[in-house]
Amino acid sequence: MADGFTWRAGGCHCGVVRFEAALPDHILAQSCNCSICAKTGFVHVIVPESRFRLLSGADSLETYTFNTGVARHCFCRVCGVKSFYRPRSNPDGWSVNARCLDDAVTLDIEIEPFDGRNWEANAASLAHLSHDAPKA
Repeated sequence: MADGFTWRAGGCHCGVVRFEAALPDHILAQSCNCSICAKTGFVHVIVPESRFRLLSGADSLETYTFNTGVARHCFCRVCGVKSFYRPRSNPDGWSVNARCLDDAVTLDIEIEPFDGRNWEANAASLAHLSHDAPKA
């Protein structure tokens, strides 16, 4: 893929759900301390719609929503893993779980903290992550 992005594959534990996300060589991810992320260990890599594609397993996905119902937490009905979801902060994009990327330990991933416990005060700082970079 052009513009410094490479399609990187990932998926759930059992392999039924598979996806790809176009990511830069250096990946900036967020570790959120909100109630759901803290309990599941989700590490966010937020990408625009154009840089995400579901390869298989759409028919095996279940959706969980809570609170405002905007976030669409998708998990595999076979193994229960949430490898990506539609985040409330970026409803026009996807948040991929860095831990569900194939060979995640070999990737250059920088994890920064995100204060999701105070979501309303901090969510706007993530909004740009689901926008495609302007063409030069």
